[in-house]
Amino acid sequence: MRQSLDGWLVLDKPLGLSSAAAVTRVRRILNVAKAGHGGTLDPLATGVLPIALGEATKTMSFVMDGRKAYRFKLRWGAETSTDDLEGEVTAASPQRPTAELVASMLPEFHGAILQVPPSYSAVKIAGERAYARARQGSQLSLAPRQVEIDSLELVSATPDEAVFALRCGKGTYVRAIARDLGRRLGCFAHVVELRRLASGPFTEVDMISLANLEEFGHNTAGRKAITSALRPLRTALDDIPALALSEAEAGRLRQGQPVQLRAPETQPERHTVLVLDGDKPVALAVVKDGVIRPRRVFNL
Repeated sequence: MRQSLDGWLVLDKPLGLSSAAAVTRVRRILNVAKAGHGGTLDPLATGVLPIALGEATKTMSFVMDGRKAYRFKLRWGAETSTDDLEGEVTAASPQRPTAELVASMLPEFHGAILQVPPSYSAVKIAGERAYARARQGSQLSLAPRQVEIDSLELVSATPDEAVFALRCGKGTYVRAIARDLGRRLGCFAHVVELRRLASGPFTEVDMISLANLEEFGHNTAGRKAITSALRPLRTALDDIPALALSEAEAGRLRQGQPVQLRAPETQPERHTVLVLDGDKPVALAVVKDGVIRPRRVFNL
């Protein structure tokens, strides 16, 4: 029998597992019908992978749009087809940058910058994923996209490798930063380690390992521990304005009906609000012309 779980589980994604495969494992362990992740991590990446369960799947886009934090290691001297360890070397150099030179280059990667996604990425070209075309041997020319870099700091360095801390907005490719930094320094580079430390409101503090999840899933006490580790559905919506309605008004919204606000002049028009019945999330809705209209209703 399927379990009814609604909320967020923050998985410490292990090395070598795709995000989709991680969700499948979690769904099987917890025996839940609905699950999805709030932002892809490459198989060679580890760390924070927020997994939405049940009704929380309706809030995944808000986590995907959130800020991210990473710690990653580059290796100088080679660029690869995938910009990480999985690809073949496509360019090489004997040059190695000093830590001072690397640090002096980092301001160029701050703020709103244009970034060309890696050829092996999930960007769509005429309806097909770029990585699918790249695997077929196609030569790709991807258009640059604007991404936001909040900070990029050099943590440590050796002659052959360097470790960085990154905070950024959605759509930023760490592998593209490695590629571009290596090219600008004239020595080439690729990612050899990547760990996500935060995704939206979720951080390493919230994580549970897949091994512990497997262990907990085999007994009643363990399942109680899993339930206690769940973060509420509302966690993904912390930055969204909340609007409390009466029980009767909330009931109408649950049925997909619009509700006239009692004091519309005090409520500015908003693209998205979280409607509450007491502390219980009712729906994601839009306020316009003094009327609140449901967009996504939660069956809680």
